[in-house]
Amino acid sequence: MSSHGTPIPMTARKSGPLKGTAAVPGDKSISHRALIFGAMAVGETKITGLLEGEDVLDTAKAMQALGADVVREGAGEWTVHGVGVGGFTEPADVIDCGNSGTGVRLIMGAVATHDFCTTFTGDGSLRKRPMGRVTDPLALFGARSVGRSQGRLPLTLIGAAEPVPVEYETPVPSAQVKSAVLLAGLNAPGQTVVIEKEMTRDHTERMLVGFGAELSTETTPEGYHKITLTGRPELTPQEVAVPRDPSSAAFPVCAALIVEGSEVFVPGVSQNTTRNGLYTTLVEMGANISFENPRTEGGEPVADLRVKYSKLKGIEVPPDRAASMIDEFPVLSVVAAFAEGTTVMRGVKELRVKESDRIDAMARGLEACGVEIEEDHDTLIVHGRGAKGVKGGATCATHIDHRIAMSFLVMGLASEQAVTVDDGSPIATSFPVFEKLMAGLGAAITRNN
Repeated sequence: MSSHGTPIPMTARKSGPLKGTAAVPGDKSISHRALIFGAMAVGETKITGLLEGEDVLDTAKAMQALGADVVREGAGEWTVHGVGVGGFTEPADVIDCGNSGTGVRLIMGAVATHDFCTTFTGDGSLRKRPMGRVTDPLALFGARSVGRSQGRLPLTLIGAAEPVPVEYETPVPSAQVKSAVLLAGLNAPGQTVVIEKEMTRDHTERMLVGFGAELSTETTPEGYHKITLTGRPELTPQEVAVPRDPSSAAFPVCAALIVEGSEVFVPGVSQNTTRNGLYTTLVEMGANISFENPRTEGGEPVADLRVKYSKLKGIEVPPDRAASMIDEFPVLSVVAAFAEGTTVMRGVKELRVKESDRIDAMARGLEACGVEIEEDHDTLIVHGRGAKGVKGGATCATHIDHRIAMSFLVMGLASEQAVTVDDGSPIATSFPVFEKLMAGLGAAITRNN
């Protein structure tokens, strides 16, 4: 079973100006999808810039277990010899998705309309996360799931022998749920329809079109986002260039904004409008960020970011922006702690069912570092310290959550006293070069041996 093993406590101390170039890894969401769609195409897909973190590597292993030929050719360069839509074969062993909620939910969708059984598990964090939000719509195709209470892993998914097309309205904004339904719909006859009240990240739709699927999107009279996919296409292999991950870029960007005198250059970051809510929010807070050389790579808009230390002010983040920055709220709450005034984040209840309860994890850690917060089920409010500065000096629990760990390490770079996290090992799931990259900018982050 995948595990982070022995915890790795880490400490971040107040640093001098951060300077240099932060070449962050490839986008995690797109990396997962490139492997899965390559496995469902007929022929050889070539991927460059693939994120080689533990989460994505677990998805690569899963595609191999389902019958695809997945080969690493070099750093970030992979080939996938796909088996075609409907061509997966029953895996001989349990599929271990490690820490990845995206990986397990997308793969569940991909196998749900195949006539065989697949058993899924993951690490201690993933086994706590609810899977019913995916297994419920997959049941509409004819799939059945058997597992622990509340649909938690380990779980066996019994694929539909004779799948039927589905029309499904997502009850919560979730790209994972939407993508699972669309992946299941690939091997179902007729048209599968997904309706979202709030549009979520659209990497799955973009990639489906890129691989040759027949897919259309429209806005309903109610203002909802409607996606229609025609099932059982023959997907055509592609060359996929994975852009750099805006969620990973958030950490050096936010560190530069709060460490006095900093100037950091972050090249080639995805600017997909369903993912850039954090950057819109930071600019509204007064962040000095310039977006240079806008262009398109691998079907995704990208730009180079130049970021300078800024005196920030608290704002109210519109709730309808939450879906486009859901993974970035932890590090935004750190930035908010250094801003003048109050930052209000509403519509963020999805944070409670991520790798950890991220609202609770950030609230407790911020309080321990001397920051006043308010929270309820769907809200996090941070009262910024501004010119008074953030005390720090605490050891913060990460709850096996990579984003919590990196967020508090960013905080320690500008706090009066050092900030320690109890376990930095989960960082490898999404940002394996985090320590090296931040050290190259001048960040004082160390492992506590």
